[in-house]
Amino acid sequence: MAVHLMRETDKLKKMVLSLAAHVEENVRAAVRSVIERDQALAYRTIETDHLIDIAEVDVEEECLKILALHQPVAHDLRYIVAMLKINRDLERIGDLAVSMAERAIQMIAKPKPKTTFDLGAMCELCEKQVSHSLDAMINRDANLAREIWLSEDDRIDTMMAEAFQKVETEIREHPENTEPLMNILSVARSLERIADHATNIAKDTIYMVEGEIVRHRKRKYREQMAAAQQNASPG
Repeated sequence: MAVHLMRETDKLKKMVLSLAAHVEENVRAAVRSVIERDQALAYRTIETDHLIDIAEVDVEEECLKILALHQPVAHDLRYIVAMLKINRDLERIGDLAVSMAERAIQMIAKPKPKTTFDLGAMCELCEKQVSHSLDAMINRDANLAREIWLSEDDRIDTMMAEAFQKVETEIREHPENTEPLMNILSVARSLERIADHATNIAKDTIYMVEGEIVRHRKRKYREQMAAAQQNASPG
C-alpha cells in the first residue's frame, strides 16, 4: 500500500510541476507582451491557456483518486490537500495571464500614453513573486514561503495603491487618455491578483511542510515575531 501511494504521489508531483512550469511561462509571456507591446506573445498566451485548464482538471482528478484509493494520513494527506488548493491557484494565475494578454492587445492598438506609474517594475516584481512561490513549493521551503507571505505580497499591494492614485490623477489631467490609462490600471489589477494567488501558494506550502494553517494570521504572526525579537534583545 505504501509503495503504491508513493508511486501515485510521485506521479502527482510531476503533473503539478508540469502545470506550474506552463503557468510560469504564460505569466512571463503575458508580462513581456505588455512591456514590449508584443502582440504575438499576447496571442500565444491566450491560445495556450486551454492546456492549463486541461492540466488543472487532470491534477484534481489524480488528487481525488489518491484520496479515494489510498486514504492517506498525516503528511501524505497534507500534501494532497495542499496540491488540490495550489492546483486551483495555478489555474487562476493562468486565467489572469490571459486577462493581461487581452489588455496588451488593446494597448498595442492605441498610442502609448505617458504615465508616471512604473508598470514595468510591478510586472517584474509580480513575475518574481510567482517564481519564488513555485520555488518554495517545489523545494518544500517553508522559510521562503513565509518570506513571500510576510513581505513580498505587501510590496505588490503598495504598488497597486500607487497605480490607482497616479492613474486617477492622470485621467483627470488628460481625459483624452482615459481608455489607455484604464488598460494600464487593469493590468496592474491583474498583477495584484496574480500576486495574491502566488501568496496563497506560499501559505499552502507552509501548511504542506509544517502543518500550520497561517491564513488570516499575518498580523498575529508579526506581533509574535516582534515580541520574540524584543525579548531576545539585550538590556
